[in-house]
Amino acid sequence: MGYALLAGLAAIVVLVSTAIFIGAGSGEGGLGEDSPQSRNPAAPASSGQWVGTWSAAPAAAEPRSRDGFANMSIRNVVHTAVGGTQARIQLSNLFGNRPLTVSHATVALAAAPSNPTAAAGSMRRLSFGNKPSVTIPAGGEVTSDAVRLNVPHAADLLVTTYSPTPSGPVTYHPYARQTSYVAGGDRTEDTSGTAFNQQSPYWRYLSAVDVWSNETDGAVAVLGDSITDGITSSPGANHRWTDFLAERLRTERGAPRLSVLNAGISGNRVLVDGSKFSPNNGPSGLTRVNRDVLSRTGVKVVVVEMGLNDIIKPPRQRDPAKILNGLRDLVRQAHTRGLRVVGATLTPFGGHRGYTPRMDAVRRAVNEEIRAGKVFDAVVDFDAALRDPAHPERLRAAYDSGDHLHPSDNGYRAMAQALDLQLLKGARPAKL
Repeated sequence: MGYALLAGLAAIVVLVSTAIFIGAGSGEGGLGEDSPQSRNPAAPASSGQWVGTWSAAPAAAEPRSRDGFANMSIRNVVHTAVGGTQARIQLSNLFGNRPLTVSHATVALAAAPSNPTAAAGSMRRLSFGNKPSVTIPAGGEVTSDAVRLNVPHAADLLVTTYSPTPSGPVTYHPYARQTSYVAGGDRTEDTSGTAFNQQSPYWRYLSAVDVWSNETDGAVAVLGDSITDGITSSPGANHRWTDFLAERLRTERGAPRLSVLNAGISGNRVLVDGSKFSPNNGPSGLTRVNRDVLSRTGVKVVVVEMGLNDIIKPPRQRDPAKILNGLRDLVRQAHTRGLRVVGATLTPFGGHRGYTPRMDAVRRAVNEEIRAGKVFDAVVDFDAALRDPAHPERLRAAYDSGDHLHPSDNGYRAMAQALDLQLLKGARPAKL
């Protein structure tokens, strides 16, 4: 009887496990947006939920791309923060002026880091509303249906799109610090990377990748500038400070089970949109925070690292109160979603060509208010983590990339180490 009872219990476990697996994604289409699980954001991680594993903020229209990439395949290479059992992607035509037709799209695991060759058996054809083709209106975006794919933590994914006809300017992220690829013709389902003989330092059209996970509770989304974008990090190495933070969250005992989503744009400011003289700087933080951060899948907490460009880039903002009011407005927008905001102090830039003592006084005034707890729900002191103790207006030499403004790989690692992971846990927003 004992053995019979154990066998019966084992059979029940197998049946329940199988039902959960099938419910999490049946066939190539997998679980759609309107599934019961997708509609219940409060479901515990053990039952599975969608969470963002990668993102990049659309920054601008790619120069000299007036007609898009007709009859070309674009293979973006992106790096996951966390893994899952299904995947879906988001495509953006934010800066296009005509509809963008994508007639064929795929996702696959890369056979090796930064390599355009797909790992054996991992190629998946994507659909959009159960159709293989989708047309994205100018200024719009679209999310694919889910496909079943075992996505590892810290892995490179290949997301390939094919457009058969000319479109408007390409929506892109210019400072990817990652090599992607282009091929002539429809090569979306090519597992070999041979045809992808054109290299690109950009991410085109792709703005997010989500995974279905029963191991991750949500995501921390980071709104930032070039320091978050990782503009001086080693190409292809995933050494942005957000990558190091994702590594800590995956590996440290007691760390919150969170993914990390990077919404940094180089040159970005809190208050001012990128002008015609610097279009790649993107829309202001205030303009884009809802789209690039608050609306990302599974976001539980926000980190803000920006404000320095408002001081050093023309038109220069010399009134710290205006920068602080802009940062407080970002916090208010996050609070309307019930999200906690961790804010960063502004980092040193002494020795940079844009440095003046007057501008540094503005930076220090902003930092004083941030440290006093008058801006954010919690604070990470990147200034203290990176500055030279003997010359606090400058970066420590070991953390300086050489331009006296952006950190080196070691500096980015120090930033990630400076963030108390307990600040990312789901406490309620502070009453500021």
